[in-house]
Amino acid sequence: MKDAEASAPQRVLARNCTVDAVVAVVLFVVGAVVIVQARALGAEWASDGPGSGYFPFYIGLILCIASAGILYQAVVSKKRDTRAFVDREQLVRVLSVFVPAIFYVLAIAFVGIYVASAIYIAVFMIVLGKYPRVKSVVLSVIIVAVFFLMFEVWFKVPLYKGSLDPLRFLGY
Repeated sequence: MKDAEASAPQRVLARNCTVDAVVAVVLFVVGAVVIVQARALGAEWASDGPGSGYFPFYIGLILCIASAGILYQAVVSKKRDTRAFVDREQLVRVLSVFVPAIFYVLAIAFVGIYVASAIYIAVFMIVLGKYPRVKSVVLSVIIVAVFFLMFEVWFKVPLYKGSLDPLRFLGY
């Protein structure tokens, strides 16, 4: 039964040519913004040399030209890559790491990097690693404590402790 499921084709959610086209359009827009901003800075050659927007203008122009070429290959070319970019199973695996990472970054703003990291490590160990809860929590606290000592005490480099500053009682 498991072999039949493994050999069954997965539903393709995106093809390489589609993703290439979307990325090409986004990069073209970035290049166009760079060109417009470079022109506002002064992209011409001045009496004392290149204006401050001279080199960014050409970087934006190169980016637009390269993006147009990628877009052509992705949409019009006979050699466009129609293989699967991602199927459902692959996307679920990627999202199982990406979504918690977003919450981790948001949590840093409130509880700081140390508390957020301890929670992040423990949750990953429990959910993805299938480790026992007590072991996960103890290890995550030990790991974060080592980093706290390393940065705050030994290197004297304070890391962000969050707007709520839950570690205020430590005096750092």
